[in-house]
Amino acid sequence: MRLDPAVLNQQTLRGPAKFSGVGLHGGRPVRMTLLPAPAGTGVRFRRVDLEGRPEIEALVDHVGDTQRSTTLAKGNTTVHTVEHVLAALAGCGVDNAVVELDANEPPIADGSALAFSRAIDEAGIAPQSEPREVYSLGAPLELSHGETHFALFPSDRLKITCTSADQAGRYTQYFSVEISPDTWRAELARARTFCFFEEIEHLYKNGLIRGGSLESAVVIRDDAVLTTEPLRYPNEFVRHKILDLLGDLSLLGRPLHAHIVAMRPSHDANCELVRRIQAQMRRPREAAQTFAPPPHARPAAGAEALVRDGAGLDVVQVMKILPHRPPILMVDRVTHIDGNRITATKSVSINEPYFAGHFPGHPILPGVLQLEAIAQVAGILMLKQAENFGKLAYFMAADEVKWRKPVHPGDTLTVEVELMRVRGKVGKARGVCSVNGDPVSEAVVTFMLFLPGEP
Repeated sequence: MRLDPAVLNQQTLRGPAKFSGVGLHGGRPVRMTLLPAPAGTGVRFRRVDLEGRPEIEALVDHVGDTQRSTTLAKGNTTVHTVEHVLAALAGCGVDNAVVELDANEPPIADGSALAFSRAIDEAGIAPQSEPREVYSLGAPLELSHGETHFALFPSDRLKITCTSADQAGRYTQYFSVEISPDTWRAELARARTFCFFEEIEHLYKNGLIRGGSLESAVVIRDDAVLTTEPLRYPNEFVRHKILDLLGDLSLLGRPLHAHIVAMRPSHDANCELVRRIQAQMRRPREAAQTFAPPPHARPAAGAEALVRDGAGLDVVQVMKILPHRPPILMVDRVTHIDGNRITATKSVSINEPYFAGHFPGHPILPGVLQLEAIAQVAGILMLKQAENFGKLAYFMAADEVKWRKPVHPGDTLTVEVELMRVRGKVGKARGVCSVNGDPVSEAVVTFMLFLPGEP
């Protein structure tokens, strides 16, 4: 998925990348041009053959059909078979691009993503100034969808382990790969699409594969493999399944770090998996937004002198800096400030009002309030920089969220935060909450700085 862990900023194309051919399913001639796009654009498909040149964002919300390929639809505009182009953009590390088409699907080329990948490489990759916002899977996820089964685990990169086979168990293949631009080009980009001979008549009668041939697909008939050239990999079929999955995963709209174990993936199941990841991705963000400070609040006069290296702050001084007030004030004391690190504490009392409902007879500090504590402590640290004083930090996202142990009344929550980076208005910090030295939760929070009343 936009994939190189070493690349911290978004990327686009240096110039146009062009390719022409015929569409796989419609069989019509098509000219495709990949264009650079501003940071934050994502990938968009533009139908230049239609009035108004309508665009469709490459997001799972716009998936209209998944029969044998992935189709995007928005209003009366559709684009079929987008997965190979999306896989090439993702594999090469392109975050932002516009895909112009003068027909309703990209060229099929040789059934792989090799031609698209080469066109992208010839155009070149251009770095952009805005940070790349990766979603790291926060908790294991499992999905069974028809004959497909997925198991996902947190990871610091994207890794896909896949097993593919038909219903009869023919050509069962296995492959596992960590995704990067290098592994994309060497291990996946050349893998061609394939089908079984007995499927061809049904597909053709249903208006599909009209542009297909042995030059653009591998056909399996009984125990024979029909192709115009030898197989490009001994396990080419499972590698193409990973290629398709990579393209469909890009419909999340942002890079993903996770280890995905897939059994017999399909486009329908792939897109359902993206929806499940999207739901997990939104949960901590929605919870965090509940605790955003009011737009009129601002630190008290003279508070800027309090935030300095070596300083400790009591709760009265904390309230001169933060706009929060009980019961949402989650910092009682700042014990240490050193460079881009800060440590604070929160005494958890049975008198906290949320314990009445969370949970009666078994009081536990809500995990979202631990996340809020990390954000508040990060907000204090931001005020060390003079240009940030008087601004408020609003939550944008929470990633890599893990709640490890329950926190009970009587515990003292220690919150340690490290500011990772600030670029323009956007900052990112990593926080860990612990009790008696044992980690109970952690997260990476992203926030945007605003002056009070600023839109």
